[in-house]
Amino acid sequence: MKRANGSLLKRAGGTADGSIPARSAEQDGSPPAKRRSPAVFVFGGLSGVVLLVALGGEVMAWHDPAAIVAPPWAGVASGLPFGADALGRDVLARVLAGGRDLTLTSLAAALTASALGVAGGLWVGWSRGRLGRAVAGAADLLLALPLLLLALLAVVALPGPVAVIAGTVLGGTPLTLRVVADATAAARHTGYVEAALSRGEPGGTVLLREVLPAHAGLVCADLGQRLVLAVQLAAALNVLGFGPAPPAPDWAAMLRENLQGLGLNPAATIAPAVALAVLAGSVAALSHSLVARDGLS
Repeated sequence: MKRANGSLLKRAGGTADGSIPARSAEQDGSPPAKRRSPAVFVFGGLSGVVLLVALGGEVMAWHDPAAIVAPPWAGVASGLPFGADALGRDVLARVLAGGRDLTLTSLAAALTASALGVAGGLWVGWSRGRLGRAVAGAADLLLALPLLLLALLAVVALPGPVAVIAGTVLGGTPLTLRVVADATAAARHTGYVEAALSRGEPGGTVLLREVLPAHAGLVCADLGQRLVLAVQLAAALNVLGFGPAPPAPDWAAMLRENLQGLGLNPAATIAPAVALAVLAGSVAALSHSLVARDGLS
């Protein structure tokens, strides 16, 4: 009799000892819970510190970034931990002040590209009509075009920061759209989405209240990738001379200005290069840790 009761309980969803197993989040009609990841906190804190320094580092400089304080290419000295640049200006002061415009432009470009891509991806992934497929096809065509060439064409007709935003939108929005569209299409058949639809909620409400929060990690990770793309694009255009006009400090412009004196004062070129690498690298590491936490590919 006990064996028969155990069999009946297992068929009913219970166990042989009469207990009922815990239901999964998807069976309960709720999105899966996020796992805690120390890497997300570590790289998130690092990225936050780097962004704060890039945006407000000028207040920590004890010299005016445009003031001439030493002979050209002067080496490390008292009050000049990184020496002087081609015109005798404090390299450290210019590094601390040189990330604000580039970072603000990159943030604006990344947020614009991500917002457009997420909105388009939600709609394309949820809809099943011909127009949605046409939008996805147009995104694939944009991905086939060289991003730097599009940015160079844009910078001819637009100011440098606007060209960075336009280039990031053209190159980054299609990627975000494809990623979010695939995730949204897969979420249509999950338990929490079907539960919301069974309650009579309209599709737009389900997308905003259920699908988008469930894929917050994916969206944030993709936003990090768009920011890295925007930093790379802004740096490339600024090195080519389309950035802020001299004597305004800029990390990418410092590479061009100080390259000739690499043998006299290497820090004048290496310091801004390291600053760019740390900014892009910390954000990329945070994005990767979000992907690893959520088990995304």
